[in-house]
Amino acid sequence: MNRFTDRVVLITGGGSGLGRAAAVRLAEEGATLSLVDVSEPGLTATAEAIATAAPDAKVLTLVADVSKEEDVERYVSETLAAFGRIDGFFNNAGIEGRQNLTEDFTSAEFEKVIAINLSGVFLGLEKVLKVMREQGSGMVVNTASVGGIRGVGNQSGYAAAKHGVVGLTRNSAVEYGQFGIRINAIAPGAIWTPMVENSMKQLDPENPRAAAEQFIQANPTKRYGEAPEIAAVVAFLLSDDASYINAAVVPIDGGQSYKY
Repeated sequence: MNRFTDRVVLITGGGSGLGRAAAVRLAEEGATLSLVDVSEPGLTATAEAIATAAPDAKVLTLVADVSKEEDVERYVSETLAAFGRIDGFFNNAGIEGRQNLTEDFTSAEFEKVIAINLSGVFLGLEKVLKVMREQGSGMVVNTASVGGIRGVGNQSGYAAAKHGVVGLTRNSAVEYGQFGIRINAIAPGAIWTPMVENSMKQLDPENPRAAAEQFIQANPTKRYGEAPEIAAVVAFLLSDDASYINAAVVPIDGGQSYKY
């Protein structure tokens, strides 16, 4: 299945986790990729994974901080210089931040999480949607979270940012549908990635694996999701198979967000 032959997909947060899994999946389906991350070693590892899975894939790697407007302008302009267009955008880069009660969260930590998880998503949309509107087509998937559709506790910055991503998704989708552009979001739950692993270390530094096992018992499936499962949904939403899906926020959490 080569749904992305001759299509250019830009991925932020491409150096690990969901971004890496999506990059590999899209490369296997024929995509040309522009990968953005703040970590150069992470980008190198993703490029190596793609080379193994899809040796013929064209891959551009760009080190950038998504919270800095000049970096966002650069990753968009360098993608266009290399490939001439942007057909798909997985607007994915994010951090969790420290876990604390709101009164202990600190304004500095709040601003840091908002800068990357919300302002970074907005800046990506601002620059990429202009390109797509001029092309007359494009597909965007923003990474929200179940923390963007319900409260999760001890994550003021993360919850505020991810709720904001949901709002940006719906608002922009309403604006840009007329230009042949679809904008959706995913809301992952407990997906076993380095970010979630770090979260478990915050909950129980002495025994994060025990914390992980206890945490997942509330999930109807009694297991963590895996990054390739998210990548499959991202690929679907970025493809023509999802041609009439717009402004959707898709929970990918084993049903936990619907559990009373």
